[in-house]
Amino acid sequence: MSGSAIHRLLREPLLHFFAVGMLLFGAYGLMHRGAATAHDEIVVSRGQQENLRLQFERVWQRPATAQELQGLVDNWVKEEILYREGINLSLDRDDTVVRRRVGQKLEFILESATPATPSDAELQAWLDAHADEYQILPTYSIRQIYFDPARHPRLDADIASAKRALDAGREVIGDATLLPAGLDAATITDVQRAYGKEFANALESLQVGSWNGPVQSTFGVHLVALTAHEPARPATLTEVRAEVERDFIRARVQQASTDFYDKLRAKYAVRVESADDAAADPAS
Repeated sequence: MSGSAIHRLLREPLLHFFAVGMLLFGAYGLMHRGAATAHDEIVVSRGQQENLRLQFERVWQRPATAQELQGLVDNWVKEEILYREGINLSLDRDDTVVRRRVGQKLEFILESATPATPSDAELQAWLDAHADEYQILPTYSIRQIYFDPARHPRLDADIASAKRALDAGREVIGDATLLPAGLDAATITDVQRAYGKEFANALESLQVGSWNGPVQSTFGVHLVALTAHEPARPATLTEVRAEVERDFIRARVQQASTDFYDKLRAKYAVRVESADDAAADPAS
């Protein structure tokens, strides 16, 4: 073979590809020298097949055919083989996505553990320690008469006249409005939703059992009768048991996860290199 022919052969891309492939194959062999030569077994369990079938039905809203099921199994086997070979080649190392995903899966397993059902004593102790978080909100029962300022040139006089009539036991009809005429056992949130924040804030200073006003709102002016008022109070366990149990269990799971990590952390000595360390390392 002439020198020019050899030169052309060395520049052939297919030869370069073949050489790289041989290097990778050799590296793989060195990494697994001494390993068992028998092929690993891959078992597609009945449970895995059922999962594949159910996933297909959820996506396509119909049962899979026998051919489609075989395709699902073949794809799963392919993924499993590529995954195992990737692990054998240590392709998972120094991969931020894989590293984070494995950590998230471990955290998910910890958080998915079903904790023991808390006792009444434990729930009551939690409620006592977090009483402010479970307060029963104050409630108000009110009646209101609405006055549209645009319809009353002498608004103050008209309101004063209406209030005297109400105090005397006479009926007073206000201006037409879509606002509710009253609310029964409504929380402050309910009142704000119906009449606005300014109106709701004024209720705390009103006297129960008499007509009060004028009370301003975003809609206009009102005369308000506060017929009942239940102040805020601590909740009993019976009233908020579901919420307390939910929060207690969540806190217990979070604490268990923290304790588990602390035990793992104690197994490792962690050294964080500084800029000075990097400068002193001739290999860096």
